[in-house]
Amino acid sequence: MKRALITGVTGQDGSYLAEFLLEKGYEVHGVIRRSSSYNQERLEDILDDEAAGALLSNQNFHLHYGDVTDTSNVIRLMSEIRPDELYNLAAQSHVRVSFDMPGYTLDVDGKGTLNILEAVRILGLTDKTKVYQASTSELYGKVQEVPQKETTPFYPRSPYGVAKIYGFWITKNYRESYNMFAVNGILFNHESERRGETFVTRKISLAAARIAQGKQKKLSLGNLDSLRDWGYAKDYVECMWLILQHDKPEDFVIATGEMHTVREFVELAFNHVGIEIEWTGKGVDERGINKATGDVLVDVDPKFFRPTEVDQLLGDPTKARTLLGWNPTKTSFEELVRIMVQADMKKVEKEERVKKMFD
Repeated sequence: MKRALITGVTGQDGSYLAEFLLEKGYEVHGVIRRSSSYNQERLEDILDDEAAGALLSNQNFHLHYGDVTDTSNVIRLMSEIRPDELYNLAAQSHVRVSFDMPGYTLDVDGKGTLNILEAVRILGLTDKTKVYQASTSELYGKVQEVPQKETTPFYPRSPYGVAKIYGFWITKNYRESYNMFAVNGILFNHESERRGETFVTRKISLAAARIAQGKQKKLSLGNLDSLRDWGYAKDYVECMWLILQHDKPEDFVIATGEMHTVREFVELAFNHVGIEIEWTGKGVDERGINKATGDVLVDVDPKFFRPTEVDQLLGDPTKARTLLGWNPTKTSFEELVRIMVQADMKKVEKEERVKKMFD
């Protein structure tokens, strides 16, 4: 039985990856940060009902308190678990927030990666433990070529992107310096029904569900013209695993090869709840109108603009498709939006039922 360690296991990617590896027959260990509030919602499909809300094990799934910024904690966990595969998904991953918390972002996304690599080296696990580093399309930022591939020069446009560049290069440096199986998966935007509610795609799908059910009046967004390569997170964790099964350590772009605007995402999301959006105005004056009623459902708020904007990101998944046999378009963009909106429609309905129980 292979043993895997996942940092950031309570996140979108971590929860999907844990499920995927358990289905593959792995013994899975996840690292979670101590919190005074319950933060294991995404793991409830793995945990028994009795374990939900508690730090308990479920068959081959085990949780450990930890933080990648705590060097001694990382070394202790690595020493105890001695994983065959380590997936470093822990990060401060919100781009806009990184402008407000640049130091914290650097500590988690940069130093945290170094701590993991150093633990593998210090403990003599370089021949045993394969390391996957979650990299990001934000490395490309002000893109130097379209589409972006493994050899495209980096030009980050946020503290998040800059911190992740350190994570990328230190991973590559340890691979070349210590003959370590350490790799980067350069993931382009990947979304799901488990995406955090402050991220733009989930913000849209949840707003569409709430507006359709009369629980919200309007959705405010930033740059509607931003172009992104959006895929389904559940598909992307499979590629993470495939990268570590490859016969040699290499870095891979994980993307769909398709690009869509935020505006398109909005239109599809509202279509799935039976609302047709018409657009009027330009720039900060642009509005999304309910064609049937004339109500303004979407507007633009400058507070959601980034200090430095990334206009477009489009990944080239050719290498992953060719060498790993991965299907980058297993879930289409349209299907992704549908999955997210349907899940949020059920969420809003459930919230209303619970509210009525206590009214």
